[in-house]
Amino acid sequence: MHRTVVLNCVGLTPALIGEHTPRLREFLARGRGVSVASLMPALTCSVQATYLTGHLPRDHGIVANGWYDRDEADVKFWKQSSHLVQRPRVWDVAKKIDPNFTSANICWWYAMYSGADYTVTPRPMYLADGRKLPDCWTHPATLRDDLQRTLGPFPLFKFWGPLTSIESTRWIADAALHVEEKFHPTLSFVYLPHLDYVLQRVGPDLSHRDVQKDLQQLDNVAGYLIDSYTRAGCRVIVLSEYGISKVHRPVHLNRVLREQGLLTVRVERGREILDAGASRAFVVADHQVAHVYVKEPDLLPRVQELLSAQPGVARVLDETTKHEVGLDHPRSGDLIALADPDAWFTYYFWTDDSVAPDYARTVDIHRKPGYDPVELFLDPRLNPPMLRVGMKLLRRKLGFRGLLDVIPLDASLVKGSHGVAPSSPDHGPLFISSEPDLLRTEIIKPTDVFGLILEHLNAKNE
Repeated sequence: MHRTVVLNCVGLTPALIGEHTPRLREFLARGRGVSVASLMPALTCSVQATYLTGHLPRDHGIVANGWYDRDEADVKFWKQSSHLVQRPRVWDVAKKIDPNFTSANICWWYAMYSGADYTVTPRPMYLADGRKLPDCWTHPATLRDDLQRTLGPFPLFKFWGPLTSIESTRWIADAALHVEEKFHPTLSFVYLPHLDYVLQRVGPDLSHRDVQKDLQQLDNVAGYLIDSYTRAGCRVIVLSEYGISKVHRPVHLNRVLREQGLLTVRVERGREILDAGASRAFVVADHQVAHVYVKEPDLLPRVQELLSAQPGVARVLDETTKHEVGLDHPRSGDLIALADPDAWFTYYFWTDDSVAPDYARTVDIHRKPGYDPVELFLDPRLNPPMLRVGMKLLRRKLGFRGLLDVIPLDASLVKGSHGVAPSSPDHGPLFISSEPDLLRTEIIKPTDVFGLILEHLNAKNE
């Protein structure tokens, strides 16, 4: 097999390759690039699962970045077990073709306990006293110690939250090269998330200095990896999961359901908490897609009509239309709301900020019953914000417990989102290959990525 590496440059689109990405532009000129049709939903976990299995969410079961577990009556986001993906991954198929094949997964999702030979994924330590410490999970387990000796701890707080920076993407790149030099895997997957942050904060605006800066930073890391893997004799694929669209309308569907008496909250220490199990209807919001869980079948027409009438809602899928887009899986909502191109869905269910749950003002990706891009911002009311953050962190280091409550509750701050189809292929995901002869059309389906990876390996899937 031909050794191959797949670099996942999150948020990269044809429109963003140009003046500020000279190394990616050069790589495109040497090889060939095509557009990837947008998946429904165009969300990190769903797209990655489709690329790696060649199947739609109806088959692999990853219907969003999180969903409602009906058995446990609990919303679960950003889980990491590989067993949640219900179809074989490309490395499972390649291993059957060639028993000598090996693979590395460097920070693609659902990494833990998979069939990949070498794995690195962020995995914080959650201590009993409430602290969250940066760490990673690896396979083999000794790889973790090797990486931390060489690179230091995984920079968790630069990976997500208001302090995100190129540091986390650079650490992932260095970890990938460490694995390459030590193990020489046949196929490597490397996650480069840096663009995701700025494009959600300010939108895909090439005139914005922050976008220009982050494009240049990503380009440097991607170019370094392309050169390194090319020297090692690897074929190189650069792809992305989605394009990010400019938005200015946050839509609060849970508040709509609450106003109609369909969503239930309970009060804990003066704070409101979503009681999903007691609610007749509620939404699990994820960027521009919202899975709507409805307890009573007779309520479905009413809820569909109610949500369809809300400004910012483009469409509400039911059982028939879910099937048409490949989202008819038991984990999906009974209905699925899709946003207008300039809108996105919040998870907010409270109507008074003074009783918002304590996690609302923190970075807490597992406790929140929906995705929260406002976690990328520091509350502008903090003065000065970085000093306040520093003081809170210092108190934690001294052993004092307390919330790092520095996140605002102003959803209008978010300027970029994804989940529904982009305005044009130029603003959607892409696939660039060092092997131009293997790309024979101008646009490919998301399910085609799986087969193209096998073609780069020259592995025939019988």
